[in-house]
Amino acid sequence: MAADTSDIDDIREQARRWLADDPDPASRDELTAVLDGLPASAAELADRFAGPLTFGTAGLRGPLRAGPNGMNLAVVTQAAAGLVTWLAAQGGTGPLVIGYDARHGSRQFAERTAQVATGAGRAALLLPRPLPTPVLAYAVRQLGAVAGVMVTASHNPPQDNGYKVYLGAELGGELGAGAQIVPPADAGIEAAIRAIGPLTQVPLGRPGEVLGDDLVAAYVERATAVIDPDGPRDLSVAYTPLHGVGAAVLTAAFARAGFPVPGVVPDQAEPDPAFPTVSFPNPEEPGAVDRLIALADATGADLAIANDPDADRCAVVVRDSSGGWRMLRGDEVGVLLADHLMRRGVTGLYATTIVSSSLLRAMCAARGLPYDETLTGFKWIVRAGGGSAPLVFGYEEALGYCVAPEHVRDKDGITAALTVAELAAGLKAQGRNLTDRLDELAAEFGVHQTDQLSVRVDDLREIADAMTRIRTATPDMLLDQPVDSVRDLLPESDVVILRTAKARVVIRPSGTEPKLKAYLEVVEPVADGDVAAARSRAGAAVARLRADVAAALGI
Repeated sequence: MAADTSDIDDIREQARRWLADDPDPASRDELTAVLDGLPASAAELADRFAGPLTFGTAGLRGPLRAGPNGMNLAVVTQAAAGLVTWLAAQGGTGPLVIGYDARHGSRQFAERTAQVATGAGRAALLLPRPLPTPVLAYAVRQLGAVAGVMVTASHNPPQDNGYKVYLGAELGGELGAGAQIVPPADAGIEAAIRAIGPLTQVPLGRPGEVLGDDLVAAYVERATAVIDPDGPRDLSVAYTPLHGVGAAVLTAAFARAGFPVPGVVPDQAEPDPAFPTVSFPNPEEPGAVDRLIALADATGADLAIANDPDADRCAVVVRDSSGGWRMLRGDEVGVLLADHLMRRGVTGLYATTIVSSSLLRAMCAARGLPYDETLTGFKWIVRAGGGSAPLVFGYEEALGYCVAPEHVRDKDGITAALTVAELAAGLKAQGRNLTDRLDELAAEFGVHQTDQLSVRVDDLREIADAMTRIRTATPDMLLDQPVDSVRDLLPESDVVILRTAKARVVIRPSGTEPKLKAYLEVVEPVADGDVAAARSRAGAAVARLRADVAAALGI
């Protein structure tokens, strides 16, 4: 009991020191209320001071709450101060451009970042309003910025926010110009953040320059340039931004490109940080696109599209053979887009990640195009090939697509949606649809059936235990076939890859959520042109593989 009392006293003292340095009255009141609740609130206080949010290659991301283990004005002030210190130490010149979404705190965090930058003598450029992440990534390149900051938690729960950093050409190099940071920049920025002294000593300057809508118009114009100006445009689209910031930019891009303006789900059209109509603001989550499908049915739409809240991801929903709707997997959209670009004659490097389908590799091999596979995350995809060939397309199975790397060197849900619409309109003009094209690819390359086993945990030790289990008790058989290849990517990455003659399994912890993920793939040849039969066999095999992997992981 004495030890417990001592622990409480220690955390209470940490909290008091934090309060003395916290610049936000609301956060101070929040933390004071937790202190006043001791000893009953000891567990909550300990969690808030369990450690600082770590600045990694995904930047910062965490719950909105007072204390070092949360997203708040104090943490953002420290992060911004560390970032501008690091930029100066690298000799980086040029402005810092800052974007933000419509989540709770996003604008305040963006404005504080601008004040910290100008206080350090660096120009700060703020996007004019809450806008999609790809607009910020575009602005870094367009404005010749030394770096960019995007305040967003993407598709995380409503109570979260985040802070992503992009580098310009000066510090990011040719491949990393306008891309998210990679090591060792993340470690350097983290060290600079930890070296920041009392926040009361961080100089704050003027608010920075708020950019005009001409930047957004330039993004829209460049976005529409990724598709053929003379292609078919007869396509009815239903759309939802899932209460995020994508609607205005996406509808403007569709109109500028000559498509009918998509119908937007009315009660999800405007940004709302509470995300009131979805249990989880991620189009992949069950029920997230129910209202979108209802709108598509009501309007007789040819296609339904959803962006995640910061519009860097794109989900595509199509009618199935029964007349109902199904969401295409990220791998399906990825190979459709790649095939479409190849058919348009776009040559260069095509890339995806180690957890994506192997179909893109097969397509590139058959068509004589360079191909590369990277670790997960667009920070790696846009650097694929190491400059051996110019990247022309990259995708990851988590609904992220880069169809125009010279426009936005990151995933971009707006240009992806436009390119999907271009493909769908062209197929519609021929009396066909996206699923017909998928069947053509399956007939040529075999059915590449993918699925994912994803387990959310409350205790991160469960993930570590499962990864240890798969390494120490690796299965000898999967789908009644010998496991003929086991690849462990430690220490570079916490990933294990298992292969049999017809199946592949990639197991890793999520980089942004408390989840363990296993990515499953079965390749089934198509006999006598019977794609449906091959799909049926592949679906059954993936279901069995899922059970085998769950047993091996002990989950």
